[in-house]
Amino acid sequence: MMRLLAAVSALALLAYPLAVYYGLSRWGLGVVAGLLAILFLLRIIAAKQTQLRELKYIAWLSGGAGLILALLGSIFREHGWFLYYPVIVNILMLGLFSASLWQKQSLIERLARLQEPDLPPSGVRYTRNVTKVWCVFFIANGSIALTTCFLPLQIWTLYNGLISYLLAGSLFAIEWVVRQFVQRKSQ
Repeated sequence: MMRLLAAVSALALLAYPLAVYYGLSRWGLGVVAGLLAILFLLRIIAAKQTQLRELKYIAWLSGGAGLILALLGSIFREHGWFLYYPVIVNILMLGLFSASLWQKQSLIERLARLQEPDLPPSGVRYTRNVTKVWCVFFIANGSIALTTCFLPLQIWTLYNGLISYLLAGSLFAIEWVVRQFVQRKSQ
């Protein structure tokens, strides 16, 4: 049951920008704030299922921040508070990835070791560099997300609900292609 709850809350939060845009135009601020609060509570509860400690913290922090934004939007009757959630998520992810660069193993290295426990030194260097690339991505993506908070809601929704996901997916795909090339070259 908890895994289903985790999956539902993750999918709902992926659709967050579309839900904000659609909800505000159909149901109004109060209903959207209430629904978002429920989603963020589910996010916090579902965090128990997360295996990596850091990702659990991200779920708690992002869920808590989302609850605060939903509350502020409701109290001040201003939907602009909802728009900062993608910025907060990018800041949290940047913090998570960059903090791991100061640890013995970067976050990407730990994820890689789940599939390849005996990661060679070249793999360790590669995963550290990939972690740095993701840090740059979160800085750029978060900066653009912040900029869209001051633009019309349609532009905010387009960027945060589609373009940012396409950019992240493209980075995943490019990294996978590069990894295949690097692995073949090192064999």
